[in-house]
Amino acid sequence: MKRFVYINDESYQNDYCDNQISNTKYTLWNFLPKNLWEQFRRFMNQYFLLIACLQLWSLITPVNPASTWGPLIVIFAVSATKEAWDDYNRYISDKQANEKKVWIVKNGARKHIQAQDIRVGNIVWIRENEEVPCDLVLTGTSEPQGICHVETAALDGEIDLKTRVIPTTCVGLDSEQLHKIKGVIECPIPDKDIRRFDANIRLFPPFIDNDICPLTINNTLLQSCYLRNTEWACGVAVYTGNETKLGMSRGVPEPKLTAMDAMIDKLTGAIFLFQLAVVVVLGSAGNVWKDTEARKQWYVKYDDDEPWYQILVIPLRFELLCSIMIPISIKVSLDFVKSMYAKFIDWDEEMYDQETDTPAHAANTAISEDLGQVEYILTDKTGTLTENKMIFRRCCIAGTLYGNESGDALKDVELLNAVADNSPHVIKFLTVMALCNTVIPIKSPSGTISYKAQSQDEDALVNAASNLHVVLVSKNGNNAEIHFNRRVIQYEILDILEFTSDRKRMSVVISDSQSGKIFLLSKGADEAILPLAYSGQQIKTFVDAVDKYAQLGLRTLCLGWRELSLEEYLEWSRLFKEANSALVDREWKVAEVCQKLEHTLDILGISAIEDRLQDGVPETIEILRQSGINFWMLTGDKQSTAIQIALLCNLISSGVSVCCGWMGS
Repeated sequence: MKRFVYINDESYQNDYCDNQISNTKYTLWNFLPKNLWEQFRRFMNQYFLLIACLQLWSLITPVNPASTWGPLIVIFAVSATKEAWDDYNRYISDKQANEKKVWIVKNGARKHIQAQDIRVGNIVWIRENEEVPCDLVLTGTSEPQGICHVETAALDGEIDLKTRVIPTTCVGLDSEQLHKIKGVIECPIPDKDIRRFDANIRLFPPFIDNDICPLTINNTLLQSCYLRNTEWACGVAVYTGNETKLGMSRGVPEPKLTAMDAMIDKLTGAIFLFQLAVVVVLGSAGNVWKDTEARKQWYVKYDDDEPWYQILVIPLRFELLCSIMIPISIKVSLDFVKSMYAKFIDWDEEMYDQETDTPAHAANTAISEDLGQVEYILTDKTGTLTENKMIFRRCCIAGTLYGNESGDALKDVELLNAVADNSPHVIKFLTVMALCNTVIPIKSPSGTISYKAQSQDEDALVNAASNLHVVLVSKNGNNAEIHFNRRVIQYEILDILEFTSDRKRMSVVISDSQSGKIFLLSKGADEAILPLAYSGQQIKTFVDAVDKYAQLGLRTLCLGWRELSLEEYLEWSRLFKEANSALVDREWKVAEVCQKLEHTLDILGISAIEDRLQDGVPETIEILRQSGINFWMLTGDKQSTAIQIALLCNLISSGVSVCCGWMGS
C-alpha cells in the first residue's frame, strides 16, 4: 500500500487525519466501566467482591455489610482516582502539544496555526530548539550544506545528535522557492519503524524536471525530535496525529503488574482453593448434622418445608468465617508500603549524580519494589559501559603496524615520515578515512574546521586523517574538497552505499575532478571487507593485525578501494537508481546491487579505535554481582574485543572459560 502526498496542495489535504494527538486511556463516558474492568481483572479484587456480595445476604452473615463494602469502595475509589489523575495529566500534555503554535506555508507565505491543524502535505517551518510537531520530509535548512541536527532522545533514548540531510532534488532551493515548492511524495502507509523510510519525491516544474529522487530515514524529521544547532529547517508533513511513527508505536498504556502483585494473586488463588476444600468438608458435615441431629433439638428451629437454597447456607457461612485468611487490609497495606518504598528512593542522598545535579526520583510508585527483585541486567557496551568517545590509536597499512611503540599512531614517527614522503599506500588509506563517511565539515569564522558526524567512529577517523594532513575541508552537495600538503584536491561524490547491519560495511563512489578517474572506497568489519580482496592479495598480515588489536580491546575497521571503469560505473549506477527508488524490499534490492560493485578490492589496511570505559564501571559491576544479579553485556564487536572489554570491566575473570554464541539478525 502506498500514500501519495501532494506538496502544498490544499485539494488533497483532507484525505488523511489531522495532527491532533491523544494518549489518554479513558473518556468521561467509559472511565467508570473501563477502570472497574481493569481493577477486577486481578483475582484478589474479584475475591474481595465475592465476600462483599455474600455479606449482603442477611441469612448467612453475622455482621453489617458496611464493614466490608466501606473499605472496598474506598480502596477502589483511591485506585480509580490515581488512574484518573494520571490520565488527566496525559490529557493536559496532549492539549499543550495540540495547541502549540507552529509555522506553516500557505499561499506562498508563512502563517501561525495550532499544531493540531497541520495537514498532510503542509510545509512546516521549524526553528532552533523547537519540537518537531509531526513526521516531515526535510526540504530545506539554514545550513548551506543542506543539513540539520536533531535530538532523537524521545524516540530511541540516544542523546547524541543525529544529522539529517535534504534530498538531492531540493539542493540549491532558496527560501522563496521553498515557499512555492510543488511536487508529490510517494511513501508507504504509516508504520512504527523509526529506522526506516523508503519513499520517493518528485518536484514539479519549474523546480526540477520531474526527476524521481529516493528518500530514506536520513531525509526525515520525526515527531517529538528537537532541532538543535540549526537556525531553521522546513519539511513536508507526511504522517500526522496518531499516524506518525511515534504515534503508531506508542499504544495504550497498560496497567503495570509487579512481580509481588503477581505472586500475591497466585497465593490468593491458592488460599481460595484451600478455603473451598474447607468449605466443602465443613459445609457437608454441617448439613448432615442439621438433617440428623439438629432437628431433634428443641432449641433449633428448622421448618420442614425449607427452600432449596437452604443447603447453601451453612457452606457459605463457613466461607465468610474463612475469609479472614485473606484480609482486605492487605491491599491497603501493600499500597502504603509501595508509596513508602518510592519515598525512600527520593530521600536517598547517596543516589545522587553530582555531575548533572540530579537526585533519584521514583516516577511510578506502583513498581518500586521490583528494583529489589532484579535477577538479570542486560546492557549495551558502547555508550553504556564505555564513554562513546572514540580515539584513533593504531593502524596497519600495507602490512606495517603503526602506533605499537607509543600506543598512539598519530605520534608514530614512521607514519609521519610516510605521510611526508607521499607513500602511495598511506595516502590512499588516509583518503579513504577522510572521504568514506557521512561526516559534514563545519568551518568557523576563525577558519578552524570541526566535524559533525552521526558515528563516533567516523568522527575519529576523519579527525585522525586531518591530524595526518589529509584534511576534509568542505562538502557542498556532491562535491568534497581535501587539502593535503598545501594541495587542493577536488572530488565529486557520485553515490553512497550506506552501512547496514547485514552488510557490515559502507562504500562511497567518487570521481577525481582533476583526472576524471572513478574510485570505490569501502570500510567495514574485517569479515565483510577481507573476503572481497582481489585474487592473489596477501591478507594474513591484516588478519593478524585485527586479532592483535581486538585483544587490546580496540574497535577495528578494514579499509579498501578499487578503480572503476566508466562503463562499469554507468551500468551499475542505473541498477542502483532503480533499487533506490523501490518502495517494496528496497533494503534487500539495494544490498543486492551493492554486491555487484563491492568486489576485488585492494585492501589498504586496518584502523584501531579506542573507546574507554566510563568511570566506576568495574566497581559497579562487582557490586551488582555480589548482590546476586546476573550481568550480561550485548555487543556487536568481535569476540576477542568483547572478551577483553569484559575482562577490563570485571564482568569475567582471567583464566575462566568463555562460552560464545551468535544471534541471528
